[in-house]
Amino acid sequence: MDLLDKLRAVTARCERLADGAAMPGLTVIDRVLGPCEVVVQGRPTLMFGSNNYLGLTLHPEVVEAGRQALLDYGAGTTGSRTANGTLAQHEELERQFAEWFGKRHAIIFSTGYQANLSLIGGLCGPDDVILIDSDSHASIYDATRQTASKVIGFRHNSPESLNRKLERLGGDKNGRNHLVVVEGLYSIRGDVAPLREIVDVCRAHKAYILVDEAHSLGTYGETGLGCAEAQGVLGEVDFVVGTFSKSLAGIGGVCVSDHPELRALHFLARAYVFTASGSPSNIASVGAAVRVVRRHPELRDRLWANVHLLRKGLQEIGYVIGDSESPIVPILIGDERRTVALWQELLTAGLYVNVILPPGCPQDDCVLRASCSAAHTAQDISRALEIFARVGSALGVTSVALS
Repeated sequence: MDLLDKLRAVTARCERLADGAAMPGLTVIDRVLGPCEVVVQGRPTLMFGSNNYLGLTLHPEVVEAGRQALLDYGAGTTGSRTANGTLAQHEELERQFAEWFGKRHAIIFSTGYQANLSLIGGLCGPDDVILIDSDSHASIYDATRQTASKVIGFRHNSPESLNRKLERLGGDKNGRNHLVVVEGLYSIRGDVAPLREIVDVCRAHKAYILVDEAHSLGTYGETGLGCAEAQGVLGEVDFVVGTFSKSLAGIGGVCVSDHPELRALHFLARAYVFTASGSPSNIASVGAAVRVVRRHPELRDRLWANVHLLRKGLQEIGYVIGDSESPIVPILIGDERRTVALWQELLTAGLYVNVILPPGCPQDDCVLRASCSAAHTAQDISRALEIFARVGSALGVTSVALS
């Protein structure tokens, strides 16, 4: 077998799926017209496929903070946090997150992906056990693969399955070397973890728990801290991970914790030690975004009103959507070719959504994933629903999905 055969197979599959039309994963945005409208292939296109949940990518305070930092500090740090890459800005943002979450400690990372690699890789070694939800993000799976720890999966969103796995590991006797990893909001189907029950299981077995709030930071909870806050368990979670690339309109990640040992990751986490730190403009804009989120809870109200409006409209048209209400609205299609054809026709008609295909989902369980933003107007949603209705009817997708 040739080393490149696996890449040739991917190329051949892409060619079959595209069949001369747009190819999922290769969309190029020519220009940004606003937080919810872009230009693709020369056409103005409604954006219902970004993670810009609170619509802050072009917020004047966020943009101005980034612009000023670029002028003051330059384009990049050119070093890691353990070398010359720690600016006062980085430590200030860490203090900002710790204060926001009411936790004693925070550490920021250059990407959200790196946050999971660093935290799980730094915490877990050959004598430890990591238990992960079967629907976990790729960054969590990859983080476990870099360790010599025993890794055990449990059934998605099932405290009962987790409890059985922990019982087989020895009840509550050895739980202090066990790390349970879950997400607050899962990104494929937009379903929320039952954190109260999962935390109770972890406490019963003395296991540590990490909750990845990547998609729920800014969107859930009274002050926007995520699903752990919304379910009243934030104070019982050992490690909370968040990302900057969704509600906070930047790039990077953060972990907050009451455990003082978290600070040792500064020297121990390889993905953190050997990566350049976040650029000054990015760090400054994220700090500004946090301030905006904290000052304007009405952004969340606007987001949820849009979620309800889009879900209601899609159901009235005849699409089958996921049960959980979240800013991620999964549209269940099934067949891969039909899903790609629908995605292509929606894009041609001026509507961008995301598409989930194998290996990101099981075969014949393909999904279109629409995402809402606080910046969507009622007109945006009305236009999107009109396109969904017209294209879905022309392709016979709504009737197929309902049958």
